[in-house]
Amino acid sequence: QVQLVESGGGLVQPGGSLRLSCAASGIMFSINYMGWYRQAPGKEREPVAGITRFGTTNYVDSIKGRFTISRDNAKKTVYLQMNSLKPEDTAVYYCSARRASTVVDGPFGRMDYWGQGTQVTVSS
Repeated sequence: QVQLVESGGGLVQPGGSLRLSCAASGIMFSINYMGWYRQAPGKEREPVAGITRFGTTNYVDSIKGRFTISRDNAKKTVYLQMNSLKPEDTAVYYCSARRASTVVDGPFGRMDYWGQGTQVTVSS
């Protein structure tokens, strides 16, 4: 079992920055992919960024060039650095993890574990 806890959300003005953290606990040896998703009110949950155990990253076009995903394997933590934030980035951001045994068609396929989310609000 894997537990994920997000932190770092908050209120920020447009153009500002936030750094989200995802602390993982439990048995992690089977995890080969970590990702960030977000869900705005009235919208479906959507992928944001992902990273493999080797550091290869994936981003959706809407945030590419503004957000950066990274990981610290020693700390069992994944980060999402968010710069140049826009009001449309407002959402609950969720950390997620996928087991190596899970079959997917792409980087943003099925995830096996989810955190509870952290609220990010971009407003003046």
